[in-house]
Amino acid sequence: MREKRFDAVRFVFKPAVFLLCLIPLGLLVYNFFTDNLSANPISDITNETGTWTLRFLVVTLSITPVRKMTGWSSLQRFRRMVGLFAFLYVSLHFATYIYLDKFFDWPEVVKDVGKRPFITVGFTAFVLLTPLAATSFDSVMKWMGGKRWRMLHRLVYACATLGVIHYLWLVKADTQRPLMYGAFVAVLLGYRLWVYVRNKAAKARRQSAQNAVVPNSELFPRLSNK
Repeated sequence: MREKRFDAVRFVFKPAVFLLCLIPLGLLVYNFFTDNLSANPISDITNETGTWTLRFLVVTLSITPVRKMTGWSSLQRFRRMVGLFAFLYVSLHFATYIYLDKFFDWPEVVKDVGKRPFITVGFTAFVLLTPLAATSFDSVMKWMGGKRWRMLHRLVYACATLGVIHYLWLVKADTQRPLMYGAFVAVLLGYRLWVYVRNKAAKARRQSAQNAVVPNSELFPRLSNK
């Protein structure tokens, strides 16, 4: 039965999720070539790829809490793929800005990154996501070691937070959607903080209980031989 569930995840559900993750990109490409975008298609592409990056980051952060609360261990097998799609969309988001907006005018790009706070924050998030995508393979994880790999991939928390700030500073006036994503990220990070504090407290209680146990050798000291 376990083998059948594994096969279902690998050969049915993962390909289905993979195709679902490509739908936003497919619709964007279709609308671009059929002139169904607005009068400012560059802005549409930039906004859509950026928004989907944040959505995929939220889904990535959601997988572990949902798995723990529901017991659906198979969900963990989708986290890497969803995280890589987040990197795909942020790469398209960045490429749209570099190519379609700035036409590879690197001095102008550097100027923007330095002087426009929302671009500075967004670029920082992109830089932090890059090593996460590069180290998402099993061989790299084995080479790094599980502990160091997990510490590195905690950068996703910062990436999601910076993504919300980037979105919030970008829209300026209509803040409803970035605040909604910010609420999701805050809840997910708050859950992780709660789990961390709970585990630390449980560990401290266990340690305290162990220290409170007095060894028999102390209760009944061995009599010295005369």
